[in-house]
Formats: sequence, structure tokens, C-alpha cells
Amino acid sequence: MNTQVYQGRIVEKPWGYELIWAHTDRYVGKILHIKKGESLSYQYHRVKDETIRLLSGSMDMDIEGDGVKSRISLNPGECLHIVPGMKHRMIGVEDCEVLEVSTPELDDVVRLEDRYGRTKGDER
Repeated sequence: MNTQVYQGRIVEKPWGYELIWAHTDRYVGKILHIKKGESLSYQYHRVKDETIRLLSGSMDMDIEGDGVKSRISLNPGECLHIVPGMKHRMIGVEDCEVLEVSTPELDDVVRLEDRYGRTKGDER
């Protein structure tokens, strides 16, 4: 048995940062820190399946499924399952921490809009 303790790794992003605390061939665990007023790209995934839980702060989500666009507000403790093909964007209403658990396809991001000028090949 190979047991090791580690801190995870921080990946700086223009909207804040992500702490990747688990990364295996079957799943990924992250904590996203989204700064107030910032947002991730409007995007979807071809195969990546993820579930998020707002840990702290306040966040809005733009989502689109079956051609219907909406904006929902998440409060701490609330969860959302994001299935492949669902267009979505996380928006920090306040500084917020988001727990994300997903399948391991980190590069599976199709960007539709991005305020920071990143292309679809960039991870988040």
C-alpha cells in the first residue's frame, strides 16, 4: 500500500484560484475560490461530469439546458449537478469557495464566452 500525505496544488486563475486536492484516473476534487465580481467562462463539457457545492460566500450560476437559459443563486450548502453538454458559468457575487467533484477530464472545456480572453484550449 502506497500512502502519502500531501497538500494538493494551487492553480492560479484570473478569477481566483483552484486547489486541486485529489486527482486520480477516476475522479478529481477541487476547491474553487472565486473573487467577488469575477466569473469563470461560459462553457460546457463533452464528457466531464461534475457536482458542485457552495461552501461559503454567494454565487450565481448561468445555466442552459434544453435551450433554456436561466440564472440561479446558490447559498452555502446548496449543490448542483452539471452534466455533459450543460452550458454553465459560475459568478462570484461575494468571495466564495466552491467544492467541485468531477470525472478526471480537466481539459474537457468548450469555452463559449470568456472575459479574460482565454481560448477553448485553456483549462478553466
